[in-house]
Amino acid sequence: MTRPGTGDRFDDEDYPAYTVGAAAEMVGATPAFLRALGQAELIEPLRSEGGHRRYSRYQLRIAARARELVDEGTPIEAACRIIVLEDQLEEAHRINEELRADDPAKE
Repeated sequence: MTRPGTGDRFDDEDYPAYTVGAAAEMVGATPAFLRALGQAELIEPLRSEGGHRRYSRYQLRIAARARELVDEGTPIEAACRIIVLEDQLEEAHRINEELRADDPAKE
């Protein structure tokens, strides 16, 4: 039996479920690397009531992409900018697809 309201958290990409230690292990990085991403404003972890950093699965995917770029020799600031630009491009593609789908001239 699950408690009311907890079932949705398993599917919620933005639920801050992971501590900094667990997040760092999952990403293959150090807690300092995750803090650096926060300082660069790429990801902003939520804070628990006790003030501890908590990360979501979405944030872990972003951190993993940053780690890939840094491992390839990209400076962390540049890696963060690349990820922001990749995200903006993906959003632009999504909007274009929606607009094309809604275009009555295509029918």
